[in-house]
Amino acid sequence: MSRISVVERQTKETNISLEINIDGKGSYNITTGIPFLDHMLELFAKHGLFDLKITASGDTDVDDHHTVEDLGMCLGEAVNNALGDKKGIRRYGSFLLPMDEALAEVAMDLSGRPFVVFNVEWQQEKIKTFDTSLVEEFWRGFGMRAFVNLHIIVKSGKDAHHICEAIFKAVARALDVASAIDPRRSDIPSTKGTLTE
Repeated sequence: MSRISVVERQTKETNISLEINIDGKGSYNITTGIPFLDHMLELFAKHGLFDLKITASGDTDVDDHHTVEDLGMCLGEAVNNALGDKKGIRRYGSFLLPMDEALAEVAMDLSGRPFVVFNVEWQQEKIKTFDTSLVEEFWRGFGMRAFVNLHIIVKSGKDAHHICEAIFKAVARALDVASAIDPRRSDIPSTKGTLTE
């Protein structure tokens, strides 16, 4: 059974088409209209071994907020859809990832109950023209639509680019672990019998 999902979102602010294959090989084709976000999503696909296709446009003449937030929501929705009833998955995943002076720790539970903890202190407000505060907006949107309990904690770091890279790579690696099929498990990993609520 393939774990692939396509999500389309069209509003007065954004137009997004996104496809993810959870069991991919890390290939990607991403155009969001925000070059820095393209780079981060390419890292996410490559390091999580997800095949990811994204075409997006938005009102970036206003600012990047709507596009970034909506992309997080679409990615989360696509991941949740691709996982289906989550039968046989490992459910939990975590990763501690260094990027030069930056160190990001990510832990997640594909519990069906969304909750996001984002513990990051920025020393730079911008990476070129990209607002670093939007990284939290992206992952909050993702967490709510993926129905995941997601903790992102940056333990050290000064350079905002390094911090962002560490976060996106660590989330990818943790999600790769959590979404993987455990060959010993044939049921849903919950005493409730469901991971959908």
